[in-house]
Amino acid sequence: MKSKAIHPAFLILGTIIVQMGLGTIYTWSLFNQPLVNKFDWELSSVAITFSITSFALAFATLFAGRLQEKWGIRKLIALSGFILGLGLILTSQVSSLLMLYLLAGIVVGFADGTAYITSLSNLIKWFPNRKGLISGVSVSAYGLGSLIFKYINTAFIDHVGISQTFFYWGIIVMVMVVGGSFLLREAIIEETTMNTENPQNTQDKRDYTVKEMLVTKEAYLLFIMFFTACMSGLYLISIVKDIGVQLADLNVAVAANAVAMIAIFNTVGRLILGSLSDKVSRLKVIASTFLITAIAVTMLSFVHLNYGIFFACVAAIAFCFGGNITIFPAIVGDFFGLKNHSKNYGIVYQGFGLGALAGSFIAAFLGGFKPTFIIIGILCILSFIIAILIKLPSRLKAKIN
Repeated sequence: MKSKAIHPAFLILGTIIVQMGLGTIYTWSLFNQPLVNKFDWELSSVAITFSITSFALAFATLFAGRLQEKWGIRKLIALSGFILGLGLILTSQVSSLLMLYLLAGIVVGFADGTAYITSLSNLIKWFPNRKGLISGVSVSAYGLGSLIFKYINTAFIDHVGISQTFFYWGIIVMVMVVGGSFLLREAIIEETTMNTENPQNTQDKRDYTVKEMLVTKEAYLLFIMFFTACMSGLYLISIVKDIGVQLADLNVAVAANAVAMIAIFNTVGRLILGSLSDKVSRLKVIASTFLITAIAVTMLSFVHLNYGIFFACVAAIAFCFGGNITIFPAIVGDFFGLKNHSKNYGIVYQGFGLGALAGSFIAAFLGGFKPTFIIIGILCILSFIIAILIKLPSRLKAKIN
């Protein structure tokens, strides 16, 4: 691995700062009701903004790797941070849903996704022997940004109003992401060959191009697993307070505590399971998370919920979701190498965008929380089986003639 000399601590610090700034978009639920109150829009119409953001975020990952090759990691992250901040600043001037969708949805989501996957992949390339831990540090910073800014943006909304909050939020995020980009350096790795005997030995692995990856069945199996992990976590995040009120008979104030609980256990899961996956088989860790999630959503569907059961299920799903988001970038590196990691993971990462939409659509179609959780449970069992059986792709099968 070759690049300009820099202390590893600065690379990690820069990535943490960038990821914390990017993670602030997960405070969007704070903005729904204030926007409804100011513009008299329908709550459902405002809330769909975050689905658009999530889809644009995932879609951006398809192009981020190529943009990094063209501009380099520092320029790309700095430009993404500038556009992300500008999108939020301009959102402070919106007066129509269309402009809200365009700026806070498409522009913010695309810039966020571009910086997210490239900064994450770049850091993993710098530390190939600790992919799980490093991935955990990076994506935990993303989660920490949402937790910290939950309080910062709440304070802004209370003191300066919803529109000015977007303005100040945009400035802060722009400074964080652009500032963090100056500490980053491009990781350059030499192409290696795949060793199917040891999936976590980073010294003897073949680097697959996107074209080569897409002719392996393993790429599609990983996509199914990642889609399931994202749908289970993102659907819970979007409706957890409502579940507490409607299914567990909690009052609104108590049920709202589940929002903070998700952020905490999500972050803890990223750190613990990411580090654990460097010591034991990543696929065994992933299989365990699917099994635990299946049990939790089954309990939410069929067990009479009280305070303890509700919060235990929420914590378990959030913990597993955080772990899955952390470990999957490392698994993609294990299976397909690190040279083209940004582009390869960008393909698998489309499961995030589709997962963000699928839960809401399934709930609307089936008519509620419980049937949606049953579908998620079935998918988790399927993904558990895949995680147990999946093997590294055969080099011969992946070869393009």
